[in-house]
Amino acid sequence: MKVFIDILTPKQCMLFANVSECLRREGHQVFAATRKYREANQLLEIKGIAARVVGKHGGGGLKDKLEASAQRTLELASIVDELQPDVAVSFSSPETARVAFGLHIPHVCLNDSPHSEAVARLTVPLSSLLLTPKLIPKTAWTKFGITADRVIQYNAIDPWAWLKDFKQDKKILKQLDLTDSKPIVVFRTEESFASYLLTRSSKALVWTSLLEDLLKSKVDFQAVILPRYENQIDLLTEKFGQRAKVCRSIIDAPSLLAYASVFIGAGGTMTAEAALLGTPTFSCYPGKPFLIENFLIRSGLVVRETDCKKLRNKVLKTLDNIESAKKTQKAKARKLTDRFEDPTQVIVNAIKKAS
Repeated sequence: MKVFIDILTPKQCMLFANVSECLRREGHQVFAATRKYREANQLLEIKGIAARVVGKHGGGGLKDKLEASAQRTLELASIVDELQPDVAVSFSSPETARVAFGLHIPHVCLNDSPHSEAVARLTVPLSSLLLTPKLIPKTAWTKFGITADRVIQYNAIDPWAWLKDFKQDKKILKQLDLTDSKPIVVFRTEESFASYLLTRSSKALVWTSLLEDLLKSKVDFQAVILPRYENQIDLLTEKFGQRAKVCRSIIDAPSLLAYASVFIGAGGTMTAEAALLGTPTFSCYPGKPFLIENFLIRSGLVVRETDCKKLRNKVLKTLDNIESAKKTQKAKARKLTDRFEDPTQVIVNAIKKAS
């Protein structure tokens, strides 16, 4: 069986690395594509995944996104037509969904973000199968035009696919010039270019003000910022200088999150990773929490706070009792993940079913 996989983000790289390896072990051929996108390209190289770069990330404007997607669709059409795969797989790539549909190739779609309506409308109805966490009801997807019998759910959230057998690597501390003898506080910047954020106004995230407050406090800690885009790197380096470590290239994020004393994010993949790894986790996403974030909040693994003063007090309280806080977080995470199944095997079975 020939399988074409489109890998567009760091999360997708982590997820599809395991899927690709499993398929190859079973004797299937796997061909991967990506786009020009800093984090994804660097992580693919680190993971040793050969992927053909097709097109680029559309950036922060709606017209730019449309033009980049249209051009990428044309380029992918030629590549996929020549390859003639038995099945195409993506995490809701509009270009792959459209090309597969146009060339009569089954498309297996993964998605855990029904709030990203533009992407869902462009991919879900064109897909042969949709895979999604069980905590997301099928009705969240059928409204986009797929029938319930084509929605396959798994009892887990996506990061468990690569965290299930994860072992942290202490080399990350040396790489970032950190020590495990004093607290590490990790910050993840917002997904400012996501389609679901471009058309709605939202108040600014509070984490930059929080970091300023923490740096002015008497707490001796190490601050690490994980930006998403080049412009974020430059702005944050200018703002914080030597007071915080601003990562300019992709790193072994799960290992850093495992060593972290506290993680502050915006409800995305790293928020889920940190929570499942047993690190006290805070989300300051300014809008309404999404389904995955809500699930983690209900499970007691994520604390949501958008008020800077309140968030500062909660973080400081956690740092004052870090050993107890991490022990409690790890116990809650273990209780939750003991019930999880491995998403990788569910995805691989669905790919074989669709071919």
